[in-house]
Amino acid sequence: MTDSQNSISLFLPSEAATQQLGEDLALALKPGDCVALWGDLGAGKSTLCRALLRAMADDSELEVPSPTFTLVQNYDLRLPVAHFDLYRLSDPGELDELGFEDALKDGICLVEWPEKAGTALPARRIDIRFAFEVSGGRQVVIEAETAKLARISRVLSIRGFLDSHGLAGARRRHLTGDASTRAYEYIYPAEGPRRILMDSPRQPDGPPIRDGKPYSQIVHLAEDVYPFVAVAGALRDKGFAAPEIYESDCENGILLIEDFGPETVLDSNGVPIQERYQASVECLAALHEVSFPREITFNGGLVHRIPDYDRTAMKMEAELLIDWHLPWKRDGKPATTEERAEYLAIWDGLIDALADAEKSLVLRDFHSPNIIWRGDRQASDRIGLLDFQDAMIGPTAYDLVSIVQDARVTVERPLVDRLMEDYLSLRRKSPAFDEANFLKSWAIMSAQRACKLNGLWIRLLQRDGKPGYMKHMPRTLWHLSVAFEHEALAPLRDWCTRVGIGSV
Repeated sequence: MTDSQNSISLFLPSEAATQQLGEDLALALKPGDCVALWGDLGAGKSTLCRALLRAMADDSELEVPSPTFTLVQNYDLRLPVAHFDLYRLSDPGELDELGFEDALKDGICLVEWPEKAGTALPARRIDIRFAFEVSGGRQVVIEAETAKLARISRVLSIRGFLDSHGLAGARRRHLTGDASTRAYEYIYPAEGPRRILMDSPRQPDGPPIRDGKPYSQIVHLAEDVYPFVAVAGALRDKGFAAPEIYESDCENGILLIEDFGPETVLDSNGVPIQERYQASVECLAALHEVSFPREITFNGGLVHRIPDYDRTAMKMEAELLIDWHLPWKRDGKPATTEERAEYLAIWDGLIDALADAEKSLVLRDFHSPNIIWRGDRQASDRIGLLDFQDAMIGPTAYDLVSIVQDARVTVERPLVDRLMEDYLSLRRKSPAFDEANFLKSWAIMSAQRACKLNGLWIRLLQRDGKPGYMKHMPRTLWHLSVAFEHEALAPLRDWCTRVGIGSV
């Protein structure tokens, strides 16, 4: 493979190589992508499209008829795909009648014989040009704008990673992405169990927003995969089920890790399964009885220092409520200077009240999307832990908040109370456990997390164009009201009442 600023050149020695390229491209494409395939009859255009569609469907037997006579074939897959064959198109204007623009709004368009479209195809497309090689095989050149080409280059570099670690020809399938830039794939080796590939490229720093630091540094978000590797090792050393890391390229943000399976703590309707939530809380109680080193040595001598969940990080997260939620609630009117000063002073007092809180490793996102159920195991080993790269040393109550007040799933109040009692009964076995102090810390961290999330949903909506998270706001506002039941939260409760925060 040869990369330049505007193109990627590949030699495909066989039909199997063309099919593999199609499968890999299925992982790179996004809604709005138009892929124009140029080349003579028999060059491999249809072979690539067929492989791409089958990979997108995760169905190697998917019927992919040629659209030569129908001109377009539509597929309702993970992403909608419209496969166009314009060989018989008599006029470029007919593209509108075929629904080209509508197909491109929410999905992907694959276009064979794009020369028939004249200038009707979007200028910001992906061009794939096939040429016959005299010695056999095909020479392929992929051209696109920088951002699109970077996506394709990334999936091809991951293919190179797999090839170099004994997994040449392994089948790759999309698994999921999350709210960050991470993405995950299933990897099916020719032999052996399925594995998970984590694709988490190092992120550039955002703009400085306070004391010359970007938001990610202030709140201690991992900017590469080294913390994940370090914390995974520490958890496994203490007997907890973090994924084994089989192969890694930490500098490029690629990890090949253990697959814990598809079972979660939710049923098929997305409702919490009580037994599994109770087992998760049992695991958390066990975790909180263990001490973790602040500095973790891993990968032959590298050292990761687990950051503190400090005052600056807590306040920065809590400020999302006043920076984003409050103006949204007031049709754009920001908080007054006095309101901001009072809000921040309240949080200073609440954080002061955490000075004697029990502190240990905080996984930070211990909730349903990041917990895998392993029902054939025993005790804490039933709970597969994921997404802990942002772990900090902080109040242990935070992770209990995360699961009983799951941001994306409604845990009904009776189950919340049951889980709280389960956790407390396990911790009471330790003479050093201070239940009253823990419950105060729980209420404070519940309010802090709810303030962060109720601001984050608005930021995702207004800044990032992601309205889907707004459906969670009624739940996270309810979580805030639950936190307010503790007397320590009276100042924040009163402030929210005065400024009108408390309902959608």
